[in-house]
Amino acid sequence: MKNKRPFVALLLCCLFSVTSSFAQTKGFAFGVKGGVNLSKLSMGNLLTTRYDNNGNPYLNYNGQEVRDNIQESIDSRTGFAGGVYARFGKHFFVQPEVLLSTKGGTFDIIRNDGDLSTRQQVNVKFSSIDVPLLFGLKGGPFRINAGPMASFRVGDNQKLKDAFHQYTSGSLNDALSEAVYGYQLGAGLDIFGISLDVRREGTFTDLATFKVNNQVIGSNSSTVRQKLTSWQVTLGIKLI
Repeated sequence: MKNKRPFVALLLCCLFSVTSSFAQTKGFAFGVKGGVNLSKLSMGNLLTTRYDNNGNPYLNYNGQEVRDNIQESIDSRTGFAGGVYARFGKHFFVQPEVLLSTKGGTFDIIRNDGDLSTRQQVNVKFSSIDVPLLFGLKGGPFRINAGPMASFRVGDNQKLKDAFHQYTSGSLNDALSEAVYGYQLGAGLDIFGISLDVRREGTFTDLATFKVNNQVIGSNSSTVRQKLTSWQVTLGIKLI
């Protein structure tokens, strides 16, 4: 988190300096916002060998390698989002934002030990600095907007890395991407200085990648790629 503070401070300084320059401009708005994220991980399903701490595969009683099933889950996680926004323009507008967000998701590991299988659910949670740049149209109180977003990971609960530790013989140091690029699109409503936004968020690049030594079910790839999709609902207050 400490190495991200200069970056965050620079973003906020840039946004506040631009805000000061446009404070008297017609069609300009600046405010704070906060709300919730409802997010889900996507990764597909795979069978992969389990390894011990020395990099050796676990063996069953019959001498065969233990292969567990890692499954994508439809369950989602709830997090928060909050930060500042600026809007330039009346009917056609550009809206940059800087938000601190928490997101995550779940997936299941079906452990095949002997004749019995056990299911373990892994709950993943991480925090990031999100910087969307939205372009939109406004008519009356209603808005629609869409645009690219850069997301910089500043912390995680390590459960994603811990869960994959036994399924890859390589290093996991660079498995979690610190910068992820995606998009936001949605609609909003402005009434008496209060803004309500509902957005869909997705990623173009991978949140995490893991090399495994067995094939992903239904493909010839040995790389697990995790992406993130979210719904975000926020309430904003116009300050300028």
